Amino acid sequence: MKTPEQIALSRQYKHLSRRFHLACANYGLLADGDHVLIGLSGGKDSLALTELLGKQAKIYKPAIRVTAVYVSVENIGYETDIAYLQAYCDTLGVPFVHKTTRYAELPAEHRNKNHCFLCSWYRRKALFDAAKDLGCNKIAFGHHRDDILETLLMNMVFGGNISTMPPMLQLDKMPLQIIRPLCLIDESDIKQYAVMAGYRQQIKTCPFEYESTRTQTKNILAELSKLNLEVRDSLWAAMTNIKLNYLPQKI
Repeated sequence: MKTPEQIALSRQYKHLSRRFHLACANYGLLADGDHVLIGLSGGKDSLALTELLGKQAKIYKPAIRVTAVYVSVENIGYETDIAYLQAYCDTLGVPFVHKTTRYAELPAEHRNKNHCFLCSWYRRKALFDAAKDLGCNKIAFGHHRDDILETLLMNMVFGGNISTMPPMLQLDKMPLQIIRPLCLIDESDIKQYAVMAGYRQQIKTCPFEYESTRTQTKNILAELSKLNLEVRDSLWAAMTNIKLNYLPQKI
């Protein structure tokens, strides 16, 4: 007989799995013959993504393969337990690859924007190179619904446009698609599952994590949710239901 904790864990996993499968079906994220590279960062989101895709790969339809890739940036101040990631992937039957990259140091006054941009750019370049070497046609990132809504708010406030990260993106310069199978899952649900499942946290998080614009936007989204508990549903609906009844002249 299952314990109450095991029942709760199973129930929470089923909730994540339902939202995962809904996203895959709604946006056509997976197809027969796909070899998906999972961008495994060591955080809760990518661990959940690896579990969901790893179990999906054992299902007959669609017939897919997955490979998890972790990229270390040598000169950035955070660490992940590589042995843990390898063991975690082994339990799921997911092949694990560890890549290493680095970038040139920048002046401290530019550390927020430039460090984050360059770290992300070099990581993605390493993932693109790994996808090519492994013969992958898709790269899966662990961006959840909160990430997508935060990007929407940042683009509106700082970029003057209504846009965000799409569930699927076809790259122009290479035969690769970016997919985000967690796009319909709230971060709070992943956090809850991560605690229940015993995910191990990173050894040391990014030193600029709490100084970034995204963290500030995350706090704004949290404040908005106090005004309206369904603010995430409303913002998501707004992205697909834009009605421009009045277009003012440019100032």
